[in-house]
Amino acid sequence: MGHGRAAAPVRVLHLGLGNFFRAHPCWYTEHAQDSALWGIAAFTGRGSQPLVDRLTEQQGLYTLVSRGSDTDRFEVIASLSRAHVAAEHEKWLRYFQVPGLAAITITVTEAGYLRGLDGGLDVSRSEVQADIKVLRDDPTSFVRTAPARLVAGMAARRRADAGPLALVPCDNTPGNGRLAERVIIDVAELVDIDLATWISDSLTVVTTMVDRITPSATPDDVRHVLERTGLDDSCPVVTEPFHEWVLSGDFPVGRPRWEDAGAIFADDITPYEHRKLWLLNGAHSLLAYAGLIRGHETVGEAIRDQMCRVWVWEWWAAASAHLHQPAADLAHYRAALSQRFSNARMNDRLDRIAADGSQKLPIRILPVLRAERAASRLPVAATRVIAAWICYLRGGATVSDACADEVVPLAAGPLADAVARVLAWLDPALGGDAEVVATIAEQCGELSRMEQIGRRTA
Repeated sequence: MGHGRAAAPVRVLHLGLGNFFRAHPCWYTEHAQDSALWGIAAFTGRGSQPLVDRLTEQQGLYTLVSRGSDTDRFEVIASLSRAHVAAEHEKWLRYFQVPGLAAITITVTEAGYLRGLDGGLDVSRSEVQADIKVLRDDPTSFVRTAPARLVAGMAARRRADAGPLALVPCDNTPGNGRLAERVIIDVAELVDIDLATWISDSLTVVTTMVDRITPSATPDDVRHVLERTGLDDSCPVVTEPFHEWVLSGDFPVGRPRWEDAGAIFADDITPYEHRKLWLLNGAHSLLAYAGLIRGHETVGEAIRDQMCRVWVWEWWAAASAHLHQPAADLAHYRAALSQRFSNARMNDRLDRIAADGSQKLPIRILPVLRAERAASRLPVAATRVIAAWICYLRGGATVSDACADEVVPLAAGPLADAVARVLAWLDPALGGDAEVVATIAEQCGELSRMEQIGRRTA
Protein backbone atom coordinates (compact mmCIF):
# COMPACT_ATOMS: atom_id res chain seq x y z
CA MET A 1 0.00 0.00 0.00
CA GLY A 2 1.07 3.53 -0.70
CA HIS A 3 1.01 5.74 2.39
CA GLY A 4 -1.51 8.50 2.85
CA ARG A 5 -1.10 10.79 5.83
CA ALA A 6 0.19 9.66 9.22
CA ALA A 7 -2.30 7.91 11.50
CA ALA A 8 -4.28 10.44 13.51
CA PRO A 9 -4.76 10.19 17.28
CA VAL A 10 -7.80 8.05 18.11
CA ARG A 11 -10.76 10.21 19.09
CA VAL A 12 -13.55 8.11 17.56
CA LEU A 13 -14.28 4.48 18.43
CA HIS A 14 -16.27 2.27 16.10
CA LEU A 15 -18.12 -1.02 16.58
CA GLY A 16 -18.78 -3.08 13.45
CA LEU A 17 -15.70 -3.14 11.22
CA GLY A 18 -17.30 -3.74 7.83
CA ASN A 19 -17.38 -2.40 4.28
CA PHE A 20 -20.09 0.19 4.87
CA PHE A 21 -18.24 1.66 7.84
CA ARG A 22 -15.11 2.02 5.72
CA ALA A 23 -17.10 3.55 2.83
CA HIS A 24 -19.13 5.98 4.94
CA PRO A 25 -17.99 7.20 8.40
CA CYS A 26 -14.34 6.66 7.49
CA TRP A 27 -14.79 8.48 4.17
CA TYR A 28 -16.51 11.46 5.80
CA THR A 29 -13.78 11.66 8.44
CA GLU A 30 -11.09 11.45 5.76
CA HIS A 31 -12.63 14.42 3.96
CA ALA A 32 -13.08 16.62 7.02
CA GLN A 33 -10.71 19.59 7.02
CA ASP A 34 -9.52 18.63 10.52
CA SER A 35 -9.05 14.93 9.65
CA ALA A 36 -5.46 14.94 10.94
CA LEU A 37 -6.90 15.36 14.46
CA TRP A 38 -9.50 12.59 14.26
CA GLY A 39 -8.35 8.99 14.05
CA ILE A 40 -10.75 6.05 14.33
CA ALA A 41 -10.17 2.78 16.17
CA ALA A 42 -12.56 0.09 14.93
CA PHE A 43 -13.54 -3.27 16.40
CA THR A 44 -15.22 -6.16 14.63
CA GLY A 45 -18.67 -7.22 15.73
CA ARG A 46 -17.53 -10.81 16.15
CA GLY A 47 -14.63 -12.43 14.31
CA SER A 48 -12.95 -11.18 11.11
CA GLN A 49 -9.40 -11.79 12.31
CA PRO A 50 -8.11 -12.00 8.69
CA LEU A 51 -9.50 -8.54 7.86
CA VAL A 52 -7.99 -7.03 11.00
CA ASP A 53 -4.64 -8.67 10.23
CA ARG A 54 -4.66 -7.30 6.68
CA LEU A 55 -5.62 -3.79 7.77
CA THR A 56 -2.99 -3.81 10.52
CA GLU A 57 -0.33 -4.90 8.04
CA GLN A 58 -1.39 -1.97 5.84
CA GLN A 59 -1.27 0.44 8.82
CA GLY A 60 -5.03 0.94 8.57
CA LEU A 61 -4.79 2.20 5.00
CA TYR A 62 -7.04 0.88 2.25
CA THR A 63 -8.28 1.89 -1.18
CA LEU A 64 -11.82 3.15 -1.61
CA VAL A 65 -13.10 2.51 -5.13
CA SER A 66 -16.01 4.78 -6.09
CA ARG A 67 -17.57 2.78 -8.90
CA GLY A 68 -19.56 4.82 -11.39
CA SER A 69 -21.51 3.44 -14.32
CA ASP A 70 -18.54 3.89 -16.67
CA THR A 71 -15.42 4.58 -14.61
CA ASP A 72 -13.80 4.14 -11.20
CA ARG A 73 -12.21 6.67 -8.86
CA PHE A 74 -9.53 5.48 -6.44
CA GLU A 75 -8.42 7.08 -3.18
CA VAL A 76 -6.45 5.92 -0.15
CA ILE A 77 -8.36 6.31 3.12
CA ALA A 78 -6.18 7.02 6.16
CA SER A 79 -8.77 7.81 8.86
CA LEU A 80 -8.71 4.26 10.28
CA SER A 81 -5.85 4.47 12.78
CA ARG A 82 -6.34 1.08 14.47
CA ALA A 83 -8.26 -2.15 13.75
CA HIS A 84 -9.11 -4.76 16.38
CA VAL A 85 -11.06 -7.98 16.71
CA ALA A 86 -13.90 -8.27 19.21
CA ALA A 87 -11.82 -10.48 21.49
CA GLU A 88 -9.46 -7.60 22.26
CA HIS A 89 -11.85 -6.53 24.99
CA GLU A 90 -9.26 -4.95 27.28
CA LYS A 91 -8.27 -2.57 24.50
CA TRP A 92 -11.95 -1.79 23.88
CA LEU A 93 -12.35 -0.77 27.52
CA ARG A 94 -9.08 1.17 27.50
CA TYR A 95 -10.26 3.45 24.70
CA PHE A 96 -13.32 4.41 26.75
CA GLN A 97 -11.08 5.47 29.62
CA VAL A 98 -9.39 8.21 27.57
CA PRO A 99 -11.04 11.62 28.18
CA GLY A 100 -10.16 12.71 24.64
CA LEU A 101 -12.40 10.03 23.12
CA ALA A 102 -15.30 12.04 21.72
CA ALA A 103 -17.64 9.66 19.93
CA ILE A 104 -18.59 6.05 19.33
CA THR A 105 -20.02 5.17 15.93
CA ILE A 106 -21.72 1.82 15.39
CA THR A 107 -22.78 -0.29 12.39
CA VAL A 108 -24.16 -3.54 13.79
CA THR A 109 -27.21 -3.89 11.44
CA GLU A 110 -30.81 -4.04 12.62
CA ALA A 111 -30.32 -7.51 14.07
CA GLY A 112 -27.39 -6.46 16.25
CA TYR A 113 -29.56 -4.45 18.62
CA LEU A 114 -31.29 -7.63 19.84
CA ARG A 115 -34.69 -6.05 20.30
CA GLY A 116 -37.89 -7.75 21.32
CA LEU A 117 -41.31 -7.13 19.83
CA ASP A 118 -41.82 -4.14 22.13
CA GLY A 119 -38.72 -2.44 20.71
CA GLY A 120 -36.67 -2.87 23.87
CA LEU A 121 -33.94 -5.38 24.66
CA ASP A 122 -35.01 -8.99 24.13
CA VAL A 123 -34.11 -10.34 27.57
CA SER A 124 -35.33 -13.82 26.65
CA ARG A 125 -32.31 -14.38 24.41
CA SER A 126 -29.66 -16.62 25.92
CA GLU A 127 -26.76 -14.45 24.75
CA VAL A 128 -28.32 -11.39 26.37
CA GLN A 129 -28.85 -13.23 29.66
CA ALA A 130 -25.27 -14.52 29.58
CA ASP A 131 -23.81 -11.04 29.04
CA ILE A 132 -25.91 -9.50 31.81
CA LYS A 133 -24.66 -12.14 34.24
CA VAL A 134 -21.07 -11.53 33.18
CA LEU A 135 -21.38 -7.77 33.68
CA ARG A 136 -22.97 -8.23 37.09
CA ASP A 137 -20.14 -10.47 38.20
CA ASP A 138 -17.28 -8.48 36.66
CA PRO A 139 -17.91 -5.43 34.42
CA THR A 140 -14.43 -5.79 32.90
CA SER A 141 -15.01 -9.32 31.59
CA PHE A 142 -15.52 -10.10 27.91
CA VAL A 143 -19.09 -9.85 26.61
CA ARG A 144 -20.36 -10.69 23.13
CA THR A 145 -23.46 -8.68 22.26
CA ALA A 146 -23.29 -5.12 20.96
CA PRO A 147 -25.49 -3.56 23.69
CA ALA A 148 -23.46 -5.27 26.43
CA ARG A 149 -20.15 -4.21 24.88
CA LEU A 150 -21.31 -0.60 24.85
CA VAL A 151 -22.44 -0.84 28.47
CA ALA A 152 -19.10 -2.40 29.45
CA GLY A 153 -17.31 0.48 27.74
CA MET A 154 -19.41 3.11 29.48
CA ALA A 155 -18.82 1.38 32.82
CA ALA A 156 -15.07 1.65 32.16
CA ARG A 157 -15.46 5.34 31.32
CA ARG A 158 -17.37 5.91 34.53
CA ARG A 159 -14.66 4.21 36.61
CA ALA A 160 -12.03 6.41 34.93
CA ASP A 161 -14.14 9.55 35.42
CA ALA A 162 -13.41 10.33 31.77
CA GLY A 163 -16.47 12.48 31.13
CA PRO A 164 -19.33 12.52 28.61
CA LEU A 165 -19.41 10.92 25.18
CA ALA A 166 -21.52 10.90 22.01
CA LEU A 167 -22.97 7.72 20.50
CA VAL A 168 -23.63 7.79 16.74
CA PRO A 169 -25.58 4.78 15.39
CA CYS A 170 -25.25 4.38 11.61
CA ASP A 171 -27.69 1.55 10.92
CA ASN A 172 -30.63 1.62 8.52
CA THR A 173 -33.45 1.76 11.01
CA PRO A 174 -35.78 4.63 11.94
CA GLY A 175 -34.93 6.51 15.11
CA ASN A 176 -31.66 4.62 15.42
CA GLY A 177 -30.54 6.96 18.21
CA ARG A 178 -33.56 6.23 20.39
CA LEU A 179 -33.33 2.54 19.54
CA ALA A 180 -29.66 2.27 20.53
CA GLU A 181 -30.15 4.29 23.70
CA ARG A 182 -33.04 2.10 24.82
CA VAL A 183 -31.26 -1.24 24.51
CA ILE A 184 -28.14 0.16 26.18
CA ILE A 185 -30.13 1.51 29.12
CA ASP A 186 -32.09 -1.76 29.30
CA VAL A 187 -28.83 -3.68 29.73
CA ALA A 188 -27.44 -1.19 32.21
CA GLU A 189 -30.56 -1.25 34.39
CA LEU A 190 -30.33 -5.03 34.63
CA VAL A 191 -26.68 -4.80 35.62
CA ASP A 192 -26.49 -1.76 37.93
CA ILE A 193 -29.19 0.91 38.28
CA ASP A 194 -26.61 3.55 39.29
CA LEU A 195 -24.63 2.80 36.15
CA ALA A 196 -27.80 3.18 34.09
CA THR A 197 -28.41 6.61 35.63
CA TRP A 198 -24.83 7.67 34.92
CA ILE A 199 -25.07 6.54 31.30
CA SER A 200 -28.34 8.45 30.86
CA ASP A 201 -26.61 11.59 32.11
CA SER A 202 -23.29 11.11 30.29
CA LEU A 203 -24.08 9.54 26.92
CA THR A 204 -25.45 11.86 24.24
CA VAL A 205 -27.13 9.84 21.50
CA VAL A 206 -27.16 11.19 17.94
CA THR A 207 -29.78 9.99 15.45
CA THR A 208 -28.59 9.55 11.87
CA MET A 209 -29.67 8.66 8.35
CA VAL A 210 -26.99 7.02 6.20
CA ASP A 211 -27.01 6.21 2.49
CA ARG A 212 -24.29 4.67 0.36
CA ILE A 213 -24.64 1.36 -1.46
CA THR A 214 -21.61 -0.77 -0.63
CA PRO A 215 -21.40 -4.34 -1.93
CA SER A 216 -18.69 -6.79 -0.91
CA ALA A 217 -15.36 -6.48 -2.70
CA THR A 218 -14.17 -9.47 -4.73
CA PRO A 219 -10.74 -10.90 -5.65
CA ASP A 220 -11.23 -9.23 -9.03
CA ASP A 221 -11.49 -5.88 -7.25
CA VAL A 222 -8.17 -6.52 -5.50
CA ARG A 223 -6.53 -7.22 -8.87
CA HIS A 224 -8.26 -4.18 -10.40
CA VAL A 225 -6.85 -1.85 -7.73
CA LEU A 226 -3.33 -3.21 -8.30
CA GLU A 227 -3.59 -2.86 -12.08
CA ARG A 228 -5.02 0.67 -12.00
CA THR A 229 -3.09 2.20 -9.09
CA GLY A 230 -0.08 -0.02 -8.46
CA LEU A 231 -1.23 -0.41 -4.85
CA ASP A 232 -1.04 -3.93 -3.44
CA ASP A 233 -4.18 -3.61 -1.31
CA SER A 234 -5.61 -6.84 0.10
CA CYS A 235 -8.77 -5.21 1.51
CA PRO A 236 -10.16 -2.48 -0.75
CA VAL A 237 -13.74 -1.25 -0.46
CA VAL A 238 -15.99 -0.78 -3.47
CA THR A 239 -18.87 1.67 -3.20
CA GLU A 240 -21.03 3.93 -5.34
CA PRO A 241 -20.19 7.61 -5.90
CA PHE A 242 -23.41 8.73 -4.17
CA HIS A 243 -23.28 9.36 -0.42
CA GLU A 244 -25.55 11.03 2.13
CA TRP A 245 -25.36 11.47 5.90
CA VAL A 246 -27.88 13.38 8.00
CA LEU A 247 -27.29 13.73 11.75
CA SER A 248 -29.33 15.17 14.62
CA GLY A 249 -27.88 15.55 18.10
CA ASP A 250 -25.08 17.02 20.20
CA PHE A 251 -21.40 16.15 20.54
CA PRO A 252 -20.26 17.20 24.05
CA VAL A 253 -16.56 16.51 23.36
CA GLY A 254 -16.49 17.70 19.75
CA ARG A 255 -16.50 15.87 16.40
CA PRO A 256 -14.78 15.90 13.01
CA ARG A 257 -15.96 18.55 10.53
CA TRP A 258 -18.05 16.02 8.63
CA GLU A 259 -20.00 18.86 7.02
CA ASP A 260 -16.90 19.56 4.90
CA ALA A 261 -17.68 16.28 3.11
CA GLY A 262 -21.37 17.10 2.74
CA ALA A 263 -22.89 15.79 5.98
CA ILE A 264 -26.14 17.55 6.93
CA PHE A 265 -26.96 18.48 10.53
CA ALA A 266 -30.71 18.82 11.06
CA ASP A 267 -33.14 19.26 13.93
CA ASP A 268 -35.40 16.52 12.51
CA ILE A 269 -34.12 13.77 10.25
CA THR A 270 -37.46 11.94 9.98
CA PRO A 271 -38.25 13.12 6.42
CA TYR A 272 -34.80 12.01 5.19
CA GLU A 273 -35.09 8.77 7.13
CA HIS A 274 -38.46 7.74 5.71
CA ARG A 275 -37.50 8.71 2.18
CA LYS A 276 -34.39 6.55 2.29
CA LEU A 277 -35.86 3.58 4.17
CA TRP A 278 -39.01 3.35 2.08
CA LEU A 279 -37.79 4.31 -1.38
CA LEU A 280 -34.24 2.94 -1.47
CA ASN A 281 -34.27 0.17 1.12
CA GLY A 282 -37.86 -0.87 0.44
CA ALA A 283 -37.12 -1.18 -3.27
CA HIS A 284 -33.94 -3.08 -2.41
CA SER A 285 -35.95 -5.64 -0.44
CA LEU A 286 -38.45 -5.97 -3.28
CA LEU A 287 -35.69 -6.50 -5.82
CA ALA A 288 -33.89 -8.95 -3.54
CA TYR A 289 -36.78 -11.36 -3.04
CA ALA A 290 -38.59 -10.91 -6.36
CA GLY A 291 -35.35 -10.70 -8.29
CA LEU A 292 -34.07 -13.96 -6.83
CA ILE A 293 -37.36 -15.62 -7.74
CA ARG A 294 -36.96 -14.39 -11.32
CA GLY A 295 -33.45 -15.81 -11.52
CA HIS A 296 -31.36 -12.68 -11.03
CA GLU A 297 -28.25 -12.35 -8.88
CA THR A 298 -27.62 -8.60 -8.65
CA VAL A 299 -29.58 -5.37 -8.31
CA GLY A 300 -28.41 -4.29 -11.76
CA GLU A 301 -29.79 -7.46 -13.34
CA ALA A 302 -33.10 -7.22 -11.49
CA ILE A 303 -33.80 -3.59 -12.32
CA ARG A 304 -33.24 -4.33 -16.02
CA ASP A 305 -36.05 -6.90 -15.79
CA GLN A 306 -39.12 -5.00 -17.03
CA MET A 307 -41.46 -6.72 -14.58
CA CYS A 308 -39.23 -6.01 -11.57
CA ARG A 309 -38.83 -2.42 -12.74
CA VAL A 310 -42.60 -1.95 -12.96
CA TRP A 311 -43.01 -3.44 -9.50
CA VAL A 312 -40.40 -1.01 -8.11
CA TRP A 313 -42.14 2.01 -9.63
CA GLU A 314 -45.48 0.82 -8.24
CA TRP A 315 -43.89 0.52 -4.81
CA TRP A 316 -42.38 3.98 -5.10
CA ALA A 317 -45.77 5.46 -6.01
CA ALA A 318 -47.41 3.88 -2.96
CA ALA A 319 -44.63 4.89 -0.58
CA SER A 320 -44.24 8.44 -1.93
CA ALA A 321 -47.86 9.17 -1.08
CA HIS A 322 -46.89 9.03 2.60
CA LEU A 323 -43.66 11.05 2.43
CA HIS A 324 -43.85 14.66 3.58
CA GLN A 325 -41.53 16.23 1.02
CA PRO A 326 -42.15 18.24 -2.18
CA ALA A 327 -43.29 16.07 -5.08
CA ALA A 328 -40.52 17.44 -7.30
CA ASP A 329 -37.86 16.49 -4.74
CA LEU A 330 -39.24 12.96 -4.47
CA ALA A 331 -39.35 12.60 -8.25
CA HIS A 332 -35.71 13.68 -8.45
CA TYR A 333 -34.76 11.20 -5.72
CA ARG A 334 -36.56 8.32 -7.48
CA ALA A 335 -34.86 9.18 -10.78
CA ALA A 336 -31.49 9.17 -9.04
CA LEU A 337 -32.30 5.80 -7.46
CA SER A 338 -33.11 4.37 -10.88
CA GLN A 339 -29.66 5.38 -12.08
CA ARG A 340 -27.99 4.02 -8.95
CA PHE A 341 -29.77 0.68 -9.21
CA SER A 342 -28.91 0.47 -12.93
CA ASN A 343 -25.18 0.73 -12.26
CA ALA A 344 -24.37 -2.82 -13.35
CA ARG A 345 -20.71 -2.37 -12.42
CA MET A 346 -21.62 -2.30 -8.73
CA ASN A 347 -22.40 -6.04 -8.67
CA ASP A 348 -24.60 -5.57 -5.59
CA ARG A 349 -25.75 -9.11 -4.81
CA LEU A 350 -29.40 -9.80 -4.04
CA ASP A 351 -28.62 -12.59 -1.58
CA ARG A 352 -26.73 -10.06 0.56
CA ILE A 353 -29.68 -7.67 0.58
CA ALA A 354 -32.12 -10.53 1.29
CA ALA A 355 -30.56 -11.24 4.70
CA ASP A 356 -32.55 -10.40 7.87
CA GLY A 357 -35.87 -9.67 6.21
CA SER A 358 -37.59 -10.16 9.56
CA GLN A 359 -35.75 -7.07 10.84
CA LYS A 360 -35.95 -5.01 7.64
CA LEU A 361 -39.52 -5.39 6.37
CA PRO A 362 -41.17 -4.01 9.55
CA ILE A 363 -39.39 -0.67 9.02
CA ARG A 364 -39.20 -0.59 5.22
CA ILE A 365 -42.60 -1.92 4.12
CA LEU A 366 -45.10 -2.21 6.98
CA PRO A 367 -45.44 1.55 7.68
CA VAL A 368 -46.69 2.09 4.13
CA LEU A 369 -48.92 -0.98 4.23
CA ARG A 370 -50.49 0.17 7.50
CA ALA A 371 -51.02 3.71 6.21
CA GLU A 372 -52.68 2.44 3.05
CA ARG A 373 -55.00 0.15 4.99
CA ALA A 374 -55.90 3.04 7.29
CA ALA A 375 -56.99 4.90 4.14
CA SER A 376 -59.12 1.88 3.13
CA ARG A 377 -56.83 1.01 0.24
CA LEU A 378 -55.21 -2.32 -0.60
CA PRO A 379 -51.61 -1.57 -1.67
CA VAL A 380 -50.64 -4.51 -3.87
CA ALA A 381 -47.16 -2.99 -4.28
CA ALA A 382 -46.57 -3.35 -0.54
CA THR A 383 -48.16 -6.77 -0.17
CA ARG A 384 -46.03 -8.01 -3.09
CA VAL A 385 -42.84 -7.43 -1.09
CA ILE A 386 -44.23 -9.47 1.81
CA ALA A 387 -45.32 -12.19 -0.62
CA ALA A 388 -41.87 -12.34 -2.22
CA TRP A 389 -40.26 -12.64 1.23
CA ILE A 390 -42.57 -15.50 2.19
CA CYS A 391 -41.64 -17.27 -1.07
CA TYR A 392 -37.99 -16.76 -0.10
CA LEU A 393 -38.66 -18.36 3.30
CA ARG A 394 -40.45 -21.28 1.62
CA GLY A 395 -37.86 -21.76 -1.10
CA GLY A 396 -35.84 -24.49 0.56
CA ALA A 397 -32.49 -22.69 0.46
CA THR A 398 -30.67 -21.61 3.62
CA VAL A 399 -32.28 -18.44 4.94
CA SER A 400 -29.94 -15.83 6.36
CA ASP A 401 -32.02 -14.16 9.05
CA ALA A 402 -31.64 -13.41 12.75
CA CYS A 403 -35.08 -14.93 13.31
CA ALA A 404 -34.82 -17.80 10.82
CA ASP A 405 -35.61 -20.39 13.49
CA GLU A 406 -38.95 -18.66 14.06
CA VAL A 407 -40.08 -17.47 10.64
CA VAL A 408 -39.01 -20.37 8.41
CA PRO A 409 -41.25 -22.90 10.23
CA LEU A 410 -44.12 -20.40 10.17
CA ALA A 411 -43.80 -20.16 6.38
CA ALA A 412 -44.04 -23.94 5.87
CA GLY A 413 -47.13 -25.95 5.03
CA PRO A 414 -50.29 -24.97 3.12
CA LEU A 415 -49.82 -21.54 1.56
CA ALA A 416 -52.87 -19.75 2.96
CA ASP A 417 -52.09 -20.88 6.51
CA ALA A 418 -48.41 -20.00 6.11
CA VAL A 419 -49.20 -16.48 4.92
CA ALA A 420 -51.54 -15.86 7.85
CA ARG A 421 -48.94 -17.10 10.35
CA VAL A 422 -46.04 -15.08 8.95
CA LEU A 423 -48.11 -11.91 8.62
CA ALA A 424 -49.42 -12.30 12.17
CA TRP A 425 -45.81 -12.68 13.35
CA LEU A 426 -44.93 -9.41 11.62
CA ASP A 427 -48.05 -7.59 12.82
CA PRO A 428 -51.03 -9.26 14.55
CA ALA A 429 -53.44 -6.63 13.21
CA LEU A 430 -52.38 -7.26 9.62
CA GLY A 431 -52.44 -10.99 10.27
CA GLY A 432 -56.13 -10.63 11.09
CA ASP A 433 -56.85 -8.64 7.93
CA ALA A 434 -58.48 -11.26 5.70
CA GLU A 435 -58.21 -9.16 2.54
CA VAL A 436 -54.48 -8.59 3.01
CA VAL A 437 -53.87 -12.27 3.81
CA ALA A 438 -55.80 -13.38 0.72
CA THR A 439 -53.96 -10.91 -1.51
CA ILE A 440 -50.54 -11.99 -0.28
CA ALA A 441 -51.45 -15.67 -0.69
CA GLU A 442 -52.52 -14.99 -4.28
CA GLN A 443 -49.31 -13.08 -4.99
CA CYS A 444 -47.24 -15.88 -3.45
CA GLY A 445 -48.89 -18.30 -5.84
CA GLU A 446 -48.14 -16.07 -8.82
CA LEU A 447 -44.50 -15.63 -7.80
CA SER A 448 -44.08 -19.36 -7.20
CA ARG A 449 -45.42 -20.11 -10.68
CA MET A 450 -42.93 -17.61 -12.14
CA GLU A 451 -40.12 -19.35 -10.29
CA GLN A 452 -41.18 -22.78 -11.55
CA ILE A 453 -41.41 -21.54 -15.15
CA GLY A 454 -37.98 -19.95 -14.81
CA ARG A 455 -36.48 -23.21 -13.59
CA ARG A 456 -37.99 -25.17 -16.50
CA THR A 457 -36.67 -22.70 -19.09
CA ALA A 458 -33.23 -22.18 -17.52
